[in-house]
Amino acid sequence: MAKPYSIDLREKVLLFLEKNPDKKAASELFQIGIATIYRWVAIKKEKGQVHPLRRNYAYKKIDDQKLIDYVNAHPDRFLSEIAQEFNLTLQAIFYALKRLKFSRKKRLRFIRNEMKP
Repeated sequence: MAKPYSIDLREKVLLFLEKNPDKKAASELFQIGIATIYRWVAIKKEKGQVHPLRRNYAYKKIDDQKLIDYVNAHPDRFLSEIAQEFNLTLQAIFYALKRLKFSRKKRLRFIRNEMKP
C-alpha cells in the first residue's frame, strides 16, 4: 500500500495555491498529480485541515485461544458448525485455522484400507 504524502508537503502546496491559484503550475512544481491537488483543496474546504486519513486498527474477530480450545474439544465439527458457534463466516474460520496450523481431518482407517500390501 502506498504511503500518503506528508502533511508538510500538503501545506506547502496549499500555501503556494493561496499566492498563485494556478493548480497546473503547482502540479508541475511539486510533481504531484493535479487530481491530488484538487482533492486536497476540497478536503481543506470541507475539514479545514489536510491530514491524511488513517485506517483504524483492524481487530481480530476471533479469539485464537477460544478457537483452539473449541476445536480440541470438538474435533469432529464441520467448519459450518464452528462458524455458526462463533457467529462468523466459513472463510473466516478456515483462514483462522490455517493461520493456527490446524490441518484437515485425516482418518487412518481410510488410508490403511486403500494401501496395497
